[in-house]
Amino acid sequence: MKNVWTLFWNFFLIGLFTFGGGYAMIPMIEEVAVREGWIASASELYSWVGIAEGTPGPFAVNIATLLGFQNAGFFGALFATLGVILPSWIILVLIASFGKKLLETKYATAALKGLRPVVIGLITVVVIGLIYQNLFQTGLDLWNLSAQGLDYFSLIIGILVFGVSLIKIKQKALSPIFLIILSGVLGIIFYQVVGL
Repeated sequence: MKNVWTLFWNFFLIGLFTFGGGYAMIPMIEEVAVREGWIASASELYSWVGIAEGTPGPFAVNIATLLGFQNAGFFGALFATLGVILPSWIILVLIASFGKKLLETKYATAALKGLRPVVIGLITVVVIGLIYQNLFQTGLDLWNLSAQGLDYFSLIIGILVFGVSLIKIKQKALSPIFLIILSGVLGIIFYQVVGL
């Protein structure tokens, strides 16, 4: 039961101190999850991130539920999920109680403006981490501009999917849901059936 309360408390703190959505949470989740022994490495977390992103619902709820279930079963999933959503719920109740005037103060406006660059930085760290984990499995040497173990196939597919997504989703000609399903099917075909 102690593990369940640890999950709740840590996800409560993550939910309370993270601004900018689920992706901004990933560095905090990584630090806590490795420290608490919920995952073995950052690489394992990025696998969970892929699963959480590929399932319906808010990312933060999905990752909390998955990590909670992996570490403490049903009650771990329940308490981790409650922990991550409770801070937002409390803040929304306070805002609803005190009205918009609270958010319109010069201090609240200044604080929110100060948080924007931090959110951008946190999301950038996540993007770099995802690229690193997916393309450079054995190491990346930026000083010598060499990449050992670069997965060229993943790089090419990633660039193609990014390009098509950018064009077609903006034109509303391609559903993001279809793209997620297609990417999953291609992953199964190329990495399991073909064996790349």
